[in-house]
Amino acid sequence: MADARRPRALLRILTTGAAALALAVSGQLAGAAGAVAATDPVSLVNPYIGTGGNGDFSAGNTFPGADVPHGMLQWSPDTSSRPKGGGYNYSDSAVSGFSLTHVSGVGCDAAGDLPILPVVGSLGSDPASTTESFAHSDETASPGSYSVSLGNSTSVALTTGTHAGIGQFTFPSSTQASLLLKVQDTQTPYASSTLGLSGGDTVTGSITSTGFCEDTTPITLHYAITFDHPFTATGTFTGGEYLTFDTTSSRTVEARVGISYTSVAEAAANRDAEVTGKTFAAVKSAASSAWSAELSKIAVTGGTPDQQDVFYTALYHASLFPAVISDADGSYRGFDGAVHKVGTGHSAKYADFSTWDTYRSQAQLTALLDPSAASDMAQSVVDDYQQGGTLTKWGMETAETHIMVGDSAVPLLAGYHAFGARNFDTATALSAMVREQTTDTDVTPGVTYLDSFGYLPTNSPYGCCHEYATTSTQLEYDTDDFALSAFAGALGDTATQKKFQDRAQDWENIYNSSSGYLQPRHSNGRWMDGFNAKLITGTSSNDFAEGDAFTYTPMIPFNLARLASLEGGNASMASYLDSVLSGYQGLGSVIGTQSNMGNEPSIGLPWEYDWVGKPYKTQSTVRAVQDQLWTNTAGGLPGNDDLGEMSAWYVWSALGLYPEIPGTADLAIGSPLFTSAVVTAGGHTLTVNAPAAADGSPYVQSLSLNGGSWNKAYVPASYLSGSAELDFTLSKSANTSWAAAGSAAPPSYDGTPGTGVAQPSGALTETTTGKCVDDAGSGTSNGTAIQIYTCNGTTAQTWKVAPDGTLQVLDDCMDVAGGATTSGTKVQLHTCNGTQAEQWRANSSGEILNPASGLCLTDASNGAADKTQLTIATCTGGAGQRWTVPSSA
Repeated sequence: MADARRPRALLRILTTGAAALALAVSGQLAGAAGAVAATDPVSLVNPYIGTGGNGDFSAGNTFPGADVPHGMLQWSPDTSSRPKGGGYNYSDSAVSGFSLTHVSGVGCDAAGDLPILPVVGSLGSDPASTTESFAHSDETASPGSYSVSLGNSTSVALTTGTHAGIGQFTFPSSTQASLLLKVQDTQTPYASSTLGLSGGDTVTGSITSTGFCEDTTPITLHYAITFDHPFTATGTFTGGEYLTFDTTSSRTVEARVGISYTSVAEAAANRDAEVTGKTFAAVKSAASSAWSAELSKIAVTGGTPDQQDVFYTALYHASLFPAVISDADGSYRGFDGAVHKVGTGHSAKYADFSTWDTYRSQAQLTALLDPSAASDMAQSVVDDYQQGGTLTKWGMETAETHIMVGDSAVPLLAGYHAFGARNFDTATALSAMVREQTTDTDVTPGVTYLDSFGYLPTNSPYGCCHEYATTSTQLEYDTDDFALSAFAGALGDTATQKKFQDRAQDWENIYNSSSGYLQPRHSNGRWMDGFNAKLITGTSSNDFAEGDAFTYTPMIPFNLARLASLEGGNASMASYLDSVLSGYQGLGSVIGTQSNMGNEPSIGLPWEYDWVGKPYKTQSTVRAVQDQLWTNTAGGLPGNDDLGEMSAWYVWSALGLYPEIPGTADLAIGSPLFTSAVVTAGGHTLTVNAPAAADGSPYVQSLSLNGGSWNKAYVPASYLSGSAELDFTLSKSANTSWAAAGSAAPPSYDGTPGTGVAQPSGALTETTTGKCVDDAGSGTSNGTAIQIYTCNGTTAQTWKVAPDGTLQVLDDCMDVAGGATTSGTKVQLHTCNGTQAEQWRANSSGEILNPASGLCLTDASNGAADKTQLTIATCTGGAGQRWTVPSSA
């Protein structure tokens, strides 16, 4: 078993494109021959896939340790380099501990609470930095359990339930067998801890660490551990506690661990409910059974042994998160910091929602396979809104972190609902969606600009909570709007449906027909200077999150027909896709040269050929990506797995289907990887038959749906409400006419984009004297004086009152020099930059206030002298501080 679950290579990332596709089409891997059914999916999972950690975010960042589906406890080894979230790098040869919590496939440090390490003999001068060697030949991992022998002649075996687990630590016969509890060695920044010993065999406590990524919200884990051996000695070291046991008569020390995010008492209750009085073997068997039930929801036949391993490992990874956050008795700590109980009709409260990632396909897969659990997940997001004030954006355990862009809980909830998760408070969910999409909240900074400008200006102020990459943010808001409209429509609210389906089209306002790309646009309507569609820089320079205009422009999944029209028609759009998909490595470094099929902004791209009359290119491209980037190796998972999103993409693609349009259950059609796949869940069965499925035969020749000929490139949502059967005829040769007609394309949902509000424009005058605020000499350089001058009707005196709080002339902004907040600071012209130095607000006294300084725009000469440069000064309501602002467009 150990050998079977061990990757055969550390890292395998192959160049793709035309050459790789030729290999795939020629039949590089075995196909349907044998058509072996996967009879024991648990045995096919390789937990080491995705553990080839490196700095290029291209190998998963998963963990191989013990967990159950959506479990709270993820007990897994942390190796010496400790990659972000997963904590395990297959290339390492030493472990620093076995910590109780992990997060699979994230791009920031996360969790890693309470690493425990067995040692023998003297503790040395720095126990906190102790590591122990290991070899993969002495290591075994399987869903629900993990074991390893260490170089210090100890061994560790772990298994878990949802909230609790059992660890077996086997030592040589010794009176100096110790466990190091590295209390301060959390992966996120350590803040504080408590630890207490009782009964001679129990340790309890808590660990608080500060947040996730840029967030610093504290998160506290409570734990309760009881051992079957008494302590013979205990003590502290810098960073933790040691526990010593006598193993001369019984070499294996067994630890029963419970954790909780509410209290130590709940951690102990979780331990007692799940593992007290149970044997290691019984808990391990129960964990394996839980995984068997989860993985058996999809039964596949055919493919190669490696393909079956990769498939069930992907399904395994897609079923780890979100994680249960409620205790065995239903208690949980909400985003308001208070302890609540899971509501009536629900089984658990969930956390760890990476919504920007998982709304794309993981949420849909979860809802399809387990609508009851997905309903609880959806209700958890609604509970977060009711308790914390916003729908979950990136909820890490008990806190909202505001990481990433957009309000992706909206398509997440709509996706859950569309795929069958209906048992949650949909009315509150819809109300929350509407509020957040029409109000500048902590999770939707600047969303109201969609109504005032018709787009998100790249140089306007946004205020709170991790706003960046404005163009990407708008595209996410547009997707949010569409998903909201679909959800409202499903609930019968047609007015809301129309309103937000229309506003979803605001992406057209940042489409530059001259370049053929979506581009950053300023508040004055100009395109951002220095635009480069393939700019390989940080988001601060190119205004896109984890990508560029090259890969983001096609990200209009709900209205690809309109995008294709703007690009010049289907042929032009297909050519664009050919270009961006000319290569598809799973590397962060390829941004700017090709798609990155290891990251979310690119993963929908291959399916878009279905919309432009070339579904055969979807079939071949997806198959090449599967074969070249997804392998049965440690490096065989492209990109961060992002709490199962990338793995969910693989599961869907292997079925030959994909939920491209957020908020709907329409499924784009690709090509099945297996000769048969039967999805059984939620009282329905989805059967996908493809007797000729093989790597060399990805091309659809014909398809029948429920026994009738089907010549469309999608499966309508209506077919998922009952059982459905798809029968594919596949071949080595492309059938370029299958589903190629315009009427065969998946749906596009059109509407009317907004135009923004009218912006008052005209002279800005001193009320008392009637003189005008003037841009000196019609200058356009930063630092040009803003002065008082006799009105002359020139453009230098034509001011626009922009919706973002700026006053603009000659396409630039009125600015307090240097962002100063002291009286007497001069006012100048400056490129609009979204700072508080460019914010102005007229009040009821006729003054124009700069809110950051609390000072007013002032003409110190009271209109007596032309060319007097304006300043900010204490507000007095005097003649030189009363202004008449333009009021009509």
